[in-house]
Amino acid sequence: MISVAEAIKIVRERTPTLPAERVTLPDALGRMLAQEIIADTDLPPFDRSQMDGYAIRADDVKTARARLRIVGESAAGKGWHQEMRSGQAVRIMTGAPIPSGADSVQQVELTRELDNGGAVEILERVEFGKSIVKQGSEIKAGEIVLRPGVMINPAMMAVLASFGYAEVAVGRRPRIAVLATGSELVAVNQKPARDQIRDSNNYSIAAYAQLAGAAVERLPLTGDETPVLKRLIAEAAERSDLVVTSGGVSMGVYDFTKTALKELGAETFFERVALRPGKPTVFAQLPQGTLVFGLPGNPVSVSVTFNLFTRTSLLTVQGSNEPTLKEQWALLARSTKGSPDRESYLPARLNGDERGYLLAEPLKWGGSSDLVAFALTTALIIVPPGVKTLEAGRQVKIAIL
Repeated sequence: MISVAEAIKIVRERTPTLPAERVTLPDALGRMLAQEIIADTDLPPFDRSQMDGYAIRADDVKTARARLRIVGESAAGKGWHQEMRSGQAVRIMTGAPIPSGADSVQQVELTRELDNGGAVEILERVEFGKSIVKQGSEIKAGEIVLRPGVMINPAMMAVLASFGYAEVAVGRRPRIAVLATGSELVAVNQKPARDQIRDSNNYSIAAYAQLAGAAVERLPLTGDETPVLKRLIAEAAERSDLVVTSGGVSMGVYDFTKTALKELGAETFFERVALRPGKPTVFAQLPQGTLVFGLPGNPVSVSVTFNLFTRTSLLTVQGSNEPTLKEQWALLARSTKGSPDRESYLPARLNGDERGYLLAEPLKWGGSSDLVAFALTTALIIVPPGVKTLEAGRQVKIAIL
């Protein structure tokens, strides 16, 4: 049985990065950036105004109630490109270019126009450089704006557009096949008979995989039959980068996933992790190179092990430079229990208190099949092995979901 950290290390080492592909900018959202993004211009490209008001010279308004002659107007997209002289002012809008000769902007609320718009009275003195964003203050042409390995979010879309990236190189979406096993499973639109349950793992795994950028194929449910399981895994492997099964990986007489993988000639990298919940997690590779994750069948174990291991592989395969769950510290809102021999990843909900501290509230959890409680989970409390109890109020490490 290996540690969680060792298992994650193996996943990262054994997961290859897929070749990049080019997509148009509208299709780049949510994809993994695979190239450096370099500024092709200064940003802002010119000195611009931070607000509506009047472009002026600070020396002209050293005292309040200065009166200046309005000689033009500078608007966004239509600047005033003449020389502004002492005693003059240019009406200016937010984002508009600062006229040559001006060195400050006074906001419109601190001014009053006179003579039917021919002059302006500045009601308060102005400091040199006030309300001006200097050319290149955000970034200079030729500088690297974004580096490979980040997932493109809406704010990054604006950056790509600003610097002319109509197309961009991204990591190819991994193809993942999802297969739930167990003779007790029925489809979601069926009413379970006695001793049966509806399949939920196919849907949670597919949803997690889609959030991680994968293209998902959900395979038909299969019972506890090794030949059928072998055939479905082999067929899926021909068209997938990863195959993810749930169920059939423990030590019972009806747990056939490891048997099927062995008969398919898979190389198993690990099959037991010192983890609660999710100890019987399998990571293997088929002879043709397809990676296989055999996750436990209980829904909470599925969610924990997918996010720790399978998500890491999916992001690594796309070229992510941070493929693991983000970890940070929080205060424990209520006491919680650990495990004598395994690291525990326990469901929690994050909140803030009146002091501004981040609180991790352990959720009432009846075990690895308690999918209803886990539905509210936003983080996992990490309890080191051998720790019987973590008391309320102490700092704990959490993994953000």
